[in-house]
Amino acid sequence: MHDYELVAIISPEVDEEGMSKIVDKVTQSINSRGGAVEEIKNWGKRKLAYPVRKFMEADYMLARFKLMPKSVKELEREISASGDILRYLVVKVGD
Repeated sequence: MHDYELVAIISPEVDEEGMSKIVDKVTQSINSRGGAVEEIKNWGKRKLAYPVRKFMEADYMLARFKLMPKSVKELEREISASGDILRYLVVKVGD
């Protein structure tokens, strides 16, 4: 397993309850693929550098997790299907 980080930009229209559902869904997606979530941080609302789907601010979330490399594409596919996540980036941490 490799270490990864996921940064997600979430629609500002999502409330606290919706945010916790997104966190639960991401956690469940990682765990169901044999991975392990180490940490999830909510960075809060931040101003965007340019409009994304006509929004000028959005909530940011950081997740650190371990996952097999072959499962990352499946995770990305599931994240991109969520309409509340405006943008995301998964990066391998370390070597």
